[in-house]
Amino acid sequence: MIDNEGRIQERIEELQHNRARSNKLEIANPELARKIESLQLARKEIAHQFEHTAHAARKTQLTAALADIDRRVAEMQSSQE
Repeated sequence: MIDNEGRIQERIEELQHNRARSNKLEIANPELARKIESLQLARKEIAHQFEHTAHAARKTQLTAALADIDRRVAEMQSSQE
């Protein structure tokens, strides 16, 4: 029970940190923050498709798309810092 409470508290702190970081991104450059958020949402959708796809060729395409999104998000985040 104590271990679960610790994990919950860690998760709450992580979410607060992410929210604060997100707010800083929006303040610094709202257009860039919107683009990053859009890419993150696209990544979630592609990851969902990947989990539910049985065809190897499609999984290869989705893996490449995920890698491209990760690269683009990393570039945007590094350019902002």
